[in-house]
Parts: sequence; structure tokens; C-alpha cells
Amino acid sequence: MEAKFQQHLEQLASQIETHLMAYVRVTPEIQRQAKVMEAMQYSLEAGGKRIRPVLVLEFCRICGGSQEQAMAAACALEMIHTFSLIHDDLPEMDNDDFRRGKPSCHKAFGADVALQAGDAMLVAAFAALIDAPLLTAERKLELLHILAEATGAAGMIGGQIMDMAFERRSDVTLEEQEAMCMAKTGALIRAACRLGCTAAGASKERTALADKYGAKLGLAFQIVDDILDVTSSSDVLGKPVGSDAEEGKTTFLTLLGLKQAQEKAADLTKEAKALLEQFPENAFLLALTDELLCRNK
Repeated sequence: MEAKFQQHLEQLASQIETHLMAYVRVTPEIQRQAKVMEAMQYSLEAGGKRIRPVLVLEFCRICGGSQEQAMAAACALEMIHTFSLIHDDLPEMDNDDFRRGKPSCHKAFGADVALQAGDAMLVAAFAALIDAPLLTAERKLELLHILAEATGAAGMIGGQIMDMAFERRSDVTLEEQEAMCMAKTGALIRAACRLGCTAAGASKERTALADKYGAKLGLAFQIVDDILDVTSSSDVLGKPVGSDAEEGKTTFLTLLGLKQAQEKAADLTKEAKALLEQFPENAFLLALTDELLCRNK
């Protein structure tokens, strides 16, 4: 199963990469703006796990849809995620010099170009959905609403604001930390599951079930990230480790300790898999859920 799982994951990632780069190619009409396009390409080519677009494609598949129906939504979500990483790395935010083993976008192109590249990536994401083939106007509207809700003040961006506010506090509670992570990290993971179901035309009940799965997975994902910031190395992660502790940030490790944090991530993973059991053809997603708990980067 492991070899089959890895093969399918790599195949999906490769297909996503091909479609992503098509959205940021330099055409004759925008030759004069090539610099910002190069910065967008640079950030998208940095790779990563592509977990969010993979979830979009797989939930569409198990809900009876096709890859073609879901690919635009998958790429749009990954562009939103990449936009957030470009901005997060800026000196005014997390001030990280490396991302996925490469210099951050602002180190490679300058902060001014990186800021604009992130903005352009956000716009390109919504344009990808608007121009998506094979989808009705009504379906596109549903997908756009999911993406906007997950990205904005009630989702990822709001979560980032909460995260920055928490950096100035030493009394952050576990409930507050979970709420922040559910927005900053969890909103896009939940959106991935909902986008896939919606692209396939799944029922509201099935989409709500996928959303609950995404909420469990998103929180577990962030807890594992916090653990890896302490237990992994910069060479493995491709970015600095230990920065949370250096900055005195509240994390699930500072609130729970390593052992309890690991147990919480494992419990959330178990609950997420129980929700997946209610979907057909779920073997790949079950394996992916386990993989994310046990990952080393």
C-alpha cells in the first residue's frame, strides 16, 4: 500500500505542478511585467507537499467527480497558500530568509517585488476559478465563496492577525491557540475538502462531513508543525527551526508539552479517519491522513 500511495501522491503532485505553472507563464501581453511573474513562478516552483490541492482532487474523486472538474479549484487554493507564504516570510511578518530550502521570495527578488507577487498570486487564484472550464456559473460561485471565506478575515488572514497579536502575550490559552490555528492553518485545509466536494456536486451533508474531517486534520497538522519546529532540523524542514522558542511564541508544545501534544495530534488523526470511513474509495485519503501525522517535514 505504501508504494502505491507514494506513487499516486507523486502523480497528483506532478499534475498539479503542470497546471499551476500554466497559470503564471509569461505571455507577450505581460512581457513588461515579467519580473513579478518570475517571482510568482519562483515561489510556486519551491514545491512543498501540495497537500491542499491533493485534498481538493481526492474529495472530488470520492464524491464522484473528475480531476478536470476540480483542477482549477485545486490550483486556486495552492496559489492562495503560496501567496500567504510569500507574505508571511516578509520582514514585517515572520522575517524568514528561507522557505523549502531556498531563499524566501523577498530575499531572491526584494521585498517590494515579493509583496506584489503575493498580491498578484491572490488575484490569479480567483481568476483561475472564474475562467475554469467544465463548471457552471452557479458552481463557480459556490467555489469562489468557499475560497473567499477561507482566505479572508474569518479565515487564514484573520488567523495570521491573531497569531501576531498572540506574540505580544504570555497568557494565551489553549482555547485561543486552537481558534487561531483553526483559522490560520485550518481554514484552507477545510476549504480544500469543501472545494473538492462542491466541484463534484456532492450533497450538503457529505460536504459538511468533509468539512469536519478538514477541521480535525487542520488542527492535527498545526500541532505536528509545532512539534517539528522543536524536534526536526533546518536541513530536513528546509526552513529555520526553533524560531518559535526564540521568539517566545505560544505553541501547542508550550501549552501541552511534547508528549501531550503528540497524543492530541494522534487523537485528532483518529477522529479524522473515523469521519473518512463514511466515504467510499477512501484508502488513499486514510493513508494520507496517517502520513501527515508521522511526517518529518
